[in-house]
Amino acid sequence: MFSYVARQAIFDREKQIFAYELLFRDGKSDCYPDIEPNEATSKLITGSHLALGIEEITNGKIAFINFHSDTLLYRFPTSLNPQNVVIEVVETVELTQQLVKACQHIHKLGYKVALDDHDFDPKWDVLFPHVDIVKVDISDCDVETIANNIGRLKAQKVKMVAERVETIEQFEQCVDLGFDYFQGYFFARPETLKHKNIPSSKMTLIELMKASADKEFVFEDISHIIERDVSLSYMLFRFINNPVMNKRNEITSLSHALTYMGEIEIKKFIALVALANLSDTKPPELVHMSLVRAKFCELLSLAKKDPSNPPKGFLVGLFSLLDALLDQKMESLMEKLPLSEDLKLALCGQQNQLCEYLSLARAFEHGNWASVKRLGAKLELDQRMLHSFYNEALKWGSAMSRSIKA
Repeated sequence: MFSYVARQAIFDREKQIFAYELLFRDGKSDCYPDIEPNEATSKLITGSHLALGIEEITNGKIAFINFHSDTLLYRFPTSLNPQNVVIEVVETVELTQQLVKACQHIHKLGYKVALDDHDFDPKWDVLFPHVDIVKVDISDCDVETIANNIGRLKAQKVKMVAERVETIEQFEQCVDLGFDYFQGYFFARPETLKHKNIPSSKMTLIELMKASADKEFVFEDISHIIERDVSLSYMLFRFINNPVMNKRNEITSLSHALTYMGEIEIKKFIALVALANLSDTKPPELVHMSLVRAKFCELLSLAKKDPSNPPKGFLVGLFSLLDALLDQKMESLMEKLPLSEDLKLALCGQQNQLCEYLSLARAFEHGNWASVKRLGAKLELDQRMLHSFYNEALKWGSAMSRSIKA
């Protein structure tokens, strides 16, 4: 059960990653699943329920985890490292004296406690001495109610998280209201759909992407481009010497690297480098999400035995947030990128198998398990396999983010 997990980013006011909320499949409301009290807690302490460690899932960031009343009352959060997690008390719990005592106990042990989906009902005030963070779903709470209450909560030294922030305008409004942190997909939307010229330096990178989308390319030409750019050469060596890519051989020369990688991996590297350099003014999570999607869609493509040159599954995931990176309409960008027609259609939202790969990746990101099940069945892929693919993509995305960082 515990290996079925997704995550959603929580940002600070500078759009940098503060934490991730973990979403568990088959738990009530994506909570840490209820466990019978007679089940050995050693299973939780050893983390045997998680196919990946929490730090690996969150790339070393804090994990927000929803807990239901039973798991709180039996003190199951204490099996987790208080430095790594925030304990979320979901809004559906019954507010009893026992629950208050459990939160008090957990808080005294050094855990940060958060109230999820807070509605400013005074009945929750009894928990505030033991609460560090309050989350507000802005889609369920009007601006006037938030404005009238946020000062009172911040006076009690609690941090405020705005949930369901889906647009840049909502993000800016929540900043003005006084929220400290923000959860939602506002960062993955273009900031403006007005015409905006792409700088010539970035156009060069877009042209370089062509090499990653062609069926054939000239090896010598690629080598010359990389040789002329010191930063590209440096990133190539970081990429190829990453343990995820290469566990045995240290690569010391450009020709050795290109020969070792082969045509498909070189195409992927070019796309990765171009994407990393296009994102210089954007939240790093955009690139990380693109990398996770790329690996996940590539694994789906391999499972479906799609042709691999060019690596369309990889490319559809990697380029799926290009509009947010460049603040352009995807349709406009497709006119500038010489991609195959099926790739262009998928990236613009037209239904085909590549688009279904993307839809499945988004379902994982949102923890929309019903859609994961439906889309997996449509693609005739086993559910356990899908979750293992996503776990692998999370690990790969973290490793590649470190490799391509300037």
